[in-house]
Amino acid sequence: MKIIQNRTAKIGTQSGTLVYVGVPGSGRVTIRRMDYSEQDVREREISTLGECVMKDDDRVVWINIDGVHDTNIVEDVCAMYGIHPLIQEDIVNTDQRPKCNILEEYVYIVLRMLEYDDDAKCVLSEQVSLLFGERFVITFLEDPGDVFDGVRERLRTGMGRIRKMGSDYLAYSLVDVIVDGYFSVLEKISETIEDLEEKMLLEPEKADLRELHEMRSSLLYLRKQILPVRELLGALERGDIPFAGEQFRVFMKDVMEHCYHIIDIVETSREMVAGLVDIYLSISSNRMNEVMKVLTMIATAFIPLTFIAGIYGMNFRHMPELEWYWGYPAALAGMCVIGVGLLYYFKKKKWL
Repeated sequence: MKIIQNRTAKIGTQSGTLVYVGVPGSGRVTIRRMDYSEQDVREREISTLGECVMKDDDRVVWINIDGVHDTNIVEDVCAMYGIHPLIQEDIVNTDQRPKCNILEEYVYIVLRMLEYDDDAKCVLSEQVSLLFGERFVITFLEDPGDVFDGVRERLRTGMGRIRKMGSDYLAYSLVDVIVDGYFSVLEKISETIEDLEEKMLLEPEKADLRELHEMRSSLLYLRKQILPVRELLGALERGDIPFAGEQFRVFMKDVMEHCYHIIDIVETSREMVAGLVDIYLSISSNRMNEVMKVLTMIATAFIPLTFIAGIYGMNFRHMPELEWYWGYPAALAGMCVIGVGLLYYFKKKKWL
């Protein structure tokens, strides 16, 4: 995960100039349109930009654009709906902080769609720009693939109230499913933390410390992306949006409560990771202490033996036991008795 994308191309450009900032994309931009009423829904992939124009009827239009690296398409679609150039500039800058701009004719929302990579043990992030006004919603994503399939299925089947409500409810549904996706990411992170905790209590390894560091970095990144969402949802709840019904505030408040819960989980997970780091260091220190204790006991047991060997290793001609027939066996026996006695004493004191 990159904290900041390459912004070199933006330096010195005029405000409102569309310059794509992000991972270079070369794939084809796909545009899908869904327009619906209470009675039916129509869905198709758009081949010409003219099909993005909203018709003069009571149907709600949802246009989803996968790929913002083609700035010409973004500019043309936004021009059809009267989107300000500065908003267009933010759409193609994929390192935006989560935020919302409430204007008279539309609302612009920036969120991060998050996913946890089990293999790389890191959080993958993608910017989602959402525009909604009276009877239209436009979503811009960096790459194909999103978390909106559940919303699409509800539109197709007419399940719930979504086809009976306006564009504000569709925008709420999309924001809600993105925020709920954070729970899935945190669930996988929590499972990884629990596995690490169980593993470290049994047999900690040096690789575990690196994994804990990566986990802490992921949680810091999550916190960085989720905290602004709380402000964003608060602004939507309190904001005066003329084309949004009164229930929109209630729905935004519900999503904001989910966001508070997510933040609590992130903070708890961070504390758990910090605790595991302390556990790893404590276990490593205790293991080192045990090794040093055993080596110290062995060295202590050999001190008197070395003393005896040193005395009888001196090259003097007249030593009392030098010519004694049992001198060598007696010296060895004495060393064994002293060594075993010291080990027995250490064991009795529970030093070993």
